[in-house]
Amino acid sequence: MAAKTILKIFKWIGLGLLTIIVLFGLLIAYWYLRPNRSMVNDEVVVDVYPVVADGYHNSNTDMVFWNDAFYLIHARAPFHFASETTVLVLLRSEDGKEWEEIATFQNPGEDIRDPKLTVIGGSLFMYCMKNRDFSAEPYTTAYTSSADGVNWEPLVDIEHEGWLFWRPKSPDGGKTWYCPAYWFEHGKSALFKSTDGVTWEYVSPIYEGDVNDETAIVFLPDGRILATARLEVGGYLFGDRDGNTLISTSEPPYVEWTENHSTVTRFDGPLLFYRDGYVFGVGRLHTGPKLILNNTGSILGKKRTSLFLFREDHMVHLTDFPSAGDTTYPGMVIKGDTAYICYYTSPINRDYPWILGMLSPSDIMMAVIDLEAAERLAETKIELAD
Repeated sequence: MAAKTILKIFKWIGLGLLTIIVLFGLLIAYWYLRPNRSMVNDEVVVDVYPVVADGYHNSNTDMVFWNDAFYLIHARAPFHFASETTVLVLLRSEDGKEWEEIATFQNPGEDIRDPKLTVIGGSLFMYCMKNRDFSAEPYTTAYTSSADGVNWEPLVDIEHEGWLFWRPKSPDGGKTWYCPAYWFEHGKSALFKSTDGVTWEYVSPIYEGDVNDETAIVFLPDGRILATARLEVGGYLFGDRDGNTLISTSEPPYVEWTENHSTVTRFDGPLLFYRDGYVFGVGRLHTGPKLILNNTGSILGKKRTSLFLFREDHMVHLTDFPSAGDTTYPGMVIKGDTAYICYYTSPINRDYPWILGMLSPSDIMMAVIDLEAAERLAETKIELAD
């Protein structure tokens, strides 16, 4: 009897494991086969085309227009997570369509990520984050500069060790630069300033708490700064229902900050810009219902690169870009009424969850945005809200 009982137990265990394997296989198949339902406004997003599609996991983009050419930088790696083989690749193009590789950057023996390009004092600066943790937890910021975009100085760590710098902005034509940064252990962000892009002075804390991450700024016409921050709040793998976006403003000399929050999304990989009375942002939309294993920021969730309208106390989703899986971290160049926005995404013909996207190849894309159409859409959204 005892032997039969043991056999029955093993039989049921085996059937249970087989059922779990079959269900998991069906789930994976569903993830791979479900169609992409990005909500793309074709009047705003007038064109999208690939810049890099080489089978690598390409990510973390930025872009500037300098010396009559586009300069685009991105990370090239085997997957989203840290790798000693990760390379930052700098591309140049005169028309935004045909690109040539002109420089690469590595962090020997460690990972490197999140590059940012800025023109300061006539030179092209590149800021990036050094990382040695497999799950991608950078520990400090480094920088380099070039007079021609081809020949670069060696990477040097900034003096404020542990602060992870985002994208510098200048309110006065390049005389003074301000840059938001977040602490490598998360939980706080701060504002720094510089006159040369090399030596940075701590200005003020922007926010503390809520697993405070990536922080971006934009200058308003009256001299104030509007800042956003990615607030993860709690869970890492499966996200947190309270994950949200900080929206904060500050008047010169930028030592005191307001505090508002939006639950429209957790604004990862943020880029902010101002145009004709509107503050726009491009970053990650966490979409879909909030469930036990699929809260905001969950590795099982669906992600988009999207355009948002920012007000001082809330944000509004305007349109997605064609995107899925692991996506966002954009760069931008504005020429007249057109914005060229680079970003990365998993294959857009399917709708992978984030975790599959992080383990799969991803491409660098270029979206061409009609800014006048974006303004009309923003005004419509404002009128509907009122």
